[in-house]
Amino acid sequence: MSNRTVFVSGNFNVLHPGHLRLLRFARDCGDRLVVGIQSDRIAGKAAHVPEQLRLEGVQSNSWVDEAFLIDEPVTDVVGRLRPDIVVKGKEHESLFNPELEALERYGGRLLFSSGETAFSSVDLLRKEFTEVDYRSIALPSDYLARHAIQHARLAALLQRFADMKVCVVGDLIVDEYITCEPLGMSQEDPTIVVSPLDSTRFIGGAGIVAAHAAGMGAQVSFVSVTGVDAPRDFALKELAAAKVQAHLLEDGNRPTTLKQRFRCKGKTLLRVSHLHQGAIAAPLQARLLEYLEEAMQGADLLVFSDFNYGCLPQNVVDKVTSMAKTRSVMLAADSQSSSQVGDISRFKHMDLLTPTEREARISTRNREDGLVVLAEALRQQSSARNILLKLGEEGLLVHAGNGDRPDWLTDRVGGLNSAPKDVAGAGDSLLIASGLTLACGGNIWEAACLGSLAAAVQVGRVGNTPIQLHEMQQEIA
Repeated sequence: MSNRTVFVSGNFNVLHPGHLRLLRFARDCGDRLVVGIQSDRIAGKAAHVPEQLRLEGVQSNSWVDEAFLIDEPVTDVVGRLRPDIVVKGKEHESLFNPELEALERYGGRLLFSSGETAFSSVDLLRKEFTEVDYRSIALPSDYLARHAIQHARLAALLQRFADMKVCVVGDLIVDEYITCEPLGMSQEDPTIVVSPLDSTRFIGGAGIVAAHAAGMGAQVSFVSVTGVDAPRDFALKELAAAKVQAHLLEDGNRPTTLKQRFRCKGKTLLRVSHLHQGAIAAPLQARLLEYLEEAMQGADLLVFSDFNYGCLPQNVVDKVTSMAKTRSVMLAADSQSSSQVGDISRFKHMDLLTPTEREARISTRNREDGLVVLAEALRQQSSARNILLKLGEEGLLVHAGNGDRPDWLTDRVGGLNSAPKDVAGAGDSLLIASGLTLACGGNIWEAACLGSLAAAVQVGRVGNTPIQLHEMQQEIA
């Protein structure tokens, strides 16, 4: 089995983009990257930063497996370590390189490269997965005033999330974002050619709904069906890290749903989905119901997160709804119909439904009426208590069929993030935050506000990263 060691040495006063390119290139040349940092004595006047700080800087880089100080000639270090490859910057190629003689003694190789420009941008590209610009998020002051909602009230509701026990059931998805470098247009046919640079995976679908709930402080049980494959293993690891108690039933006849997004310069070029849309078999349905019956013990909220990939056949939905009603568990549901077709109205007697306008029109077969009439038609068809009709960048329409304020049965919350990066996870965060708000005693107007705030935080970064309670609290404060 190959276990090639690559060695790089230098002063490394400040880890600038040139260093990052070189280290990334060196790491890709082998299996283990070792870096030697010249001591203050060896570096002399070239050392502008104390040796210990220079060492710590290199050790903090994720591509480096081992780093240490060099207080002897580099040829002695190479002779002792016997690395398979020594990498130096391109500017050294025409100069005398003392390492070459030591490498030739045992068959090692000397490579020259300053790395590719694209490598230095990988860390910058990864920032869009984690960093949120909170300056682009603003609470809807007019909406808060209309419903007499105080910031202190919203903060108090968030604190109550920690007392909630939540059960989430639905289709698990693993989302993979593949960052690419554009190479140009193929000369053989009109096809865009890219080279993959980096890949990042996230929990998606019903899994991220459960992870959001746990990140906001709730105790969460998650029940779903997966294949027997690597995406399942990834999901189990990530859900455990998010403090979600996951029960993932295995179905050897289907893959774990994997959705790949090929992205370049902040834009998605192509999506590829690996999935199976048939309903799960009867024995799996029975086991799913057993898990759910146990998970619902003492639960405050049950969430259906349906992507129409077969995890929630109608008879399972009906039986789970009946179990929840018997135990006085609050019910919320979302049934997504983006690249697939579903029917949100099949979830009957929910306390909360969160469809998009398109999903509502598909369910009601209504393509002409205005939004308020549409929301009321869906509410009556599904016997739901409340509807949050998602309108994309326009925000959402709040429709409360059983509201305590008959003069405010319908209202609108605009989009709270003025600079969204990735809208793919907005609906999942809205669903769970608004559902938790209702479960802990909030009304639909407060639920719509906190749900919209969660969506604003989520769309401020790329990929599904579980929302944390402090992110919500930061905005309210």
